[in-house]
Amino acid sequence: MGMAAESQFHVLAVDDSLFDRKLIERLLQKSSCQVTTVDSGSKALEFLGLREGIERNHPNALSTSPKLHQEVEVNLIITDYCMPGMTGYDLLKKVKESSAFKNIPVVIMSSENVPARISRCLEEGAEEFFLKPVRLADLNKLKPHMMKAKLKNQKLEEIERPSKGANVEPEIKDSTEIGIKMLPLQSEFEPKQLHLQVVQQEEQTLSNNKRKSMEEGLSADRTRPRFDGITTAV
Repeated sequence: MGMAAESQFHVLAVDDSLFDRKLIERLLQKSSCQVTTVDSGSKALEFLGLREGIERNHPNALSTSPKLHQEVEVNLIITDYCMPGMTGYDLLKKVKESSAFKNIPVVIMSSENVPARISRCLEEGAEEFFLKPVRLADLNKLKPHMMKAKLKNQKLEEIERPSKGANVEPEIKDSTEIGIKMLPLQSEFEPKQLHLQVVQQEEQTLSNNKRKSMEEGLSADRTRPRFDGITTAV
């Protein structure tokens, strides 16, 4: 495993061929990238901090191992397709299955031009499929993928920052304090309500008395009719 000096983008290169690892490392360094090289897919997972479940007879199991997890951010993985033990396609699948590393762009290299193999890798999430020998012009295509992934990670970090401080529990005040503050409000409204009720009762009483007097006057007039200007002769 070799590591170059720190730079803007960090690439993890995986190839079982020493010659191809040195070639890809040299080309990436010319592109101003930091490079880490490993000779197998299992070592790539180890570098990322993923513990492989194959050792526990669970081929699909992957978990993060804090002890092995690297503090160095990986911006892109470029891997050979044909490798003993774990192929580049297997490595691609395990990276994409990991919630922590699924956003890392993965590029596959191969010396064999097999359309079905290329299609399968692209469908699984590979960004590019390069035929060997890889050229500098091929690697220049990698920077947009790394930039896109880096911006995406920055946006996710910005979204997570406010959410951490947003879970503030509201202050719960003592019920006695709330009751004391509400008492003056009740005492202010009670006299007005009483006064309104008294006025309404007085108006109702006057209305009833007036209606009663009108009814009595009307009945008195009917029992005692007055005939002005008419005399009765006997």
